Amino acid sequence: MTEAVRMTDSPVPRIESADVVVVGARCAGAATALPLAEAGRRVIVLDAAALPSDTLSTHLLWPAGMAELQRLGVLAEVAALGAPRLTHAYAEGAGFGIGSTFGPVDDIDYAMCVRRTGLDGVLARAAMAGGADVRQRCRVESVVFDGNRCTGVRYRDSSDTVTEIRAALVVGADGRRSTVARAVGAHEPFLTVPSGRDCYFAYWRDSPDAPRHIAAQWRVGADLGTAFPCDDGLVLSLVQPPCADGKLGPGEAERRYTAAVRRIPALADRLANCERVGRVRSAVGIASYFRRSAGPGWALPGDAGHFKDPVTAQGIRDALHYGRTLAEAVADILDEPAVLDAALTQWERTRILECRDIFHWTNRLARGEAMRPLEIELYRRAEVDTELAEITTGIFSRTRRPTDLYTPSRALRLGWNALRHQRGQLPVVLADMAREVRDGIAERQITRTTLRGNPPRVAPSTHTPLTSVAPGAQHVR
Repeated sequence: MTEAVRMTDSPVPRIESADVVVVGARCAGAATALPLAEAGRRVIVLDAAALPSDTLSTHLLWPAGMAELQRLGVLAEVAALGAPRLTHAYAEGAGFGIGSTFGPVDDIDYAMCVRRTGLDGVLARAAMAGGADVRQRCRVESVVFDGNRCTGVRYRDSSDTVTEIRAALVVGADGRRSTVARAVGAHEPFLTVPSGRDCYFAYWRDSPDAPRHIAAQWRVGADLGTAFPCDDGLVLSLVQPPCADGKLGPGEAERRYTAAVRRIPALADRLANCERVGRVRSAVGIASYFRRSAGPGWALPGDAGHFKDPVTAQGIRDALHYGRTLAEAVADILDEPAVLDAALTQWERTRILECRDIFHWTNRLARGEAMRPLEIELYRRAEVDTELAEITTGIFSRTRRPTDLYTPSRALRLGWNALRHQRGQLPVVLADMAREVRDGIAERQITRTTLRGNPPRVAPSTHTPLTSVAPGAQHVR
């Protein structure tokens, strides 16, 4: 048995055994560990942080995300954290406002914005109650291989003790900077699309008369801003202006956040009677991606394997869903390596096929551009067309697909009405229509090739350093 990473001056580790070792105890990790432990499997979960603790996240859950909490049996405890039910969605742009309710998912017809300290605490406790051994302040330093098969990890705990856990399956649920992804040679995406937006957010103490049942978004020029009421009487306000040049210096996130809020008058009005709580947090240099997410004895649910720009707030739902479905796919076959590997391959393929439409949709919204003529026409029409408004909202909650919105007949009507209503900008409208055709062709090509559901294989060296990446990544700009 050989290590994937050489550990300098490391003592001989003590050895433990488990059926599954999960690296990361937050949404994807807990959602993987809980069903496996309840199925009677020995599961050890390692997290470098003390839990519960905060982490960078926009933490909005559409009804599909709430349904995942219900499937994991933690919905009641999450609801007890006090976040209001968001029963209505509102989006405004170019002077048009779209309001709608949410289509139900498993009879849940509301969203929630739950801060991560509380949410992650509920999930970790549930995993422990289900029988998982959750260990905090334990940093994974290497992944162990037998030939090309992943067979465990080595980690160092808070007392500086090194332990090796040997397991049939290693699950890397450790986020975008995944240690496991690097160790298995999957860190470099096979498809990546850089975002055109930066992300800044802060909490505000909400005013007593605020509409705390509405998840709201506004677009003004190239700026996008949101207000999502959350637990403890707070509202999360996020802005996503176009990417700025240069690194964030001291006070720069605060300055950019404040300036963006001022450029969105309706958001500024929403926050006018609120009091800022805490500092502005930021995420810049964002890119959406797919990584190779399964191989012999390993899998990468959550952001470790697939990430979408936060503009559509899909991360938590997908972490919960694909963590849970990974557990359900492998719980009964961990003792059969060939069968396990086939199931991991199919799980990875399913995630690609199910996520590629929302991936394309997200990347369009993340371009950091002002609203285009066809978008303006969509808002204009959806303001009075209830069905169109509900389809738009349903795309975010994954109850509808973007193709439900842009049917051939609807696309023709939107194009015709854009020409009619914006006739003073005829060249711009025609250029946007041509761009829409080009974008559709490009997305279909990526869907048929890169995202066809058969990602490139990786064959990590048994001595690959953590900083190495797999060759052949495809970048789309």
